[in-house]
Amino acid sequence: MSRIGNKPITIPSGVDIKIEKNLISVKGPKGSLEEKIKTDNINFKIDDSNLLVSRTNEELQTRAMHGLYRSLISNMVEGVTEGFNKKLELIGTGYRAQPKGKSLELSLGFSHSITVDPIGENKLSVNEQTNVIIDGIDKEHVGRQAAKIRSLRKPNPFTGKGIKYSGEIIRRKSGKSAVGSGGTE
Repeated sequence: MSRIGNKPITIPSGVDIKIEKNLISVKGPKGSLEEKIKTDNINFKIDDSNLLVSRTNEELQTRAMHGLYRSLISNMVEGVTEGFNKKLELIGTGYRAQPKGKSLELSLGFSHSITVDPIGENKLSVNEQTNVIIDGIDKEHVGRQAAKIRSLRKPNPFTGKGIKYSGEIIRRKSGKSAVGSGGTE
């Protein structure tokens, strides 16, 4: 029994959901999203201001898809009403970000600057040259964009320099000098 799959999705006012054979379209104030359904064993029913997701059988694959599609549609509804955002912090001497049209130009200690283009409908913005904000309606695109930018210079556990998520805690390691001289006499 899927706990996530059985929860109804509340449809706020101003959001329009269209269910076709293998396609679900969600349209709201911030934009529209579509999701292809790759199985016939999942049923969708709109009841008042709720969307109910149910399955036709108890096979393992169907049970897994039940919770997955419910979560994807819930994220689509949340995205077209409120949107998603991720915040990244650049930590290091000379590390900075500058907007360049719709893209970002990052200086991360390399001999050249790196240009990052937005994925899908994402909006990239900079706050105080060291904070990057990624806004979008598709949760997958926002998360992938943040992971792509973070992978350009992952946080160093020894120095703490790099790109990290806002609120992420980097566990620091002690260097060789902190361990002490364990030389033999």
